[in-house]
Amino acid sequence: MSDAETSIAQLKALVLDFSKERDWEQFHHPKDLGVALASEVGELLDHFRYKGNEQIGAELARPEVHRAVSHELADCLWVILRLADVCGVDLASALREKVALAAIKYPVERSFGRADKYTAYGPADPDPSTG
Repeated sequence: MSDAETSIAQLKALVLDFSKERDWEQFHHPKDLGVALASEVGELLDHFRYKGNEQIGAELARPEVHRAVSHELADCLWVILRLADVCGVDLASALREKVALAAIKYPVERSFGRADKYTAYGPADPDPSTG
C-alpha cells in the first residue's frame, strides 16, 4: 500500500474496518474524534517543539525519528479519515474546493514568496493600469 496506489476511500475503509472489528464506532462521534485529532497533532508537534529547522531536518534523517514522525502523521490521518467518514465529508471534493477558494484569497501575483495571511495584502486594485 502506497500513496500512489491507494485511494482515500480505501484508507477510510481500512480504518472503519479496524474500528468495526473492535466495536469502536460507538466512541467515534464528531466531538470525540475532534478531541482525538487535537491530541494526535499535539503528539506530532512534540517532535518539533523548541527545535530549529536545521535540527529538525537532521533528526528526520535518523530512521527511528523519521519512523516516529511517520507514525504520528498516520495517527492524525487515521482520525481525519474517521472524522470525515462520520461527518459524511468527501475529502477529495472538500480539498479541491478549498484549494480553489485559497487561489482566490492568495492570487500568485500578490502572494508569491509571502507567508502572511491574505488580509495583510490590503484591498485588490480593481484597475491594474493605475498601478
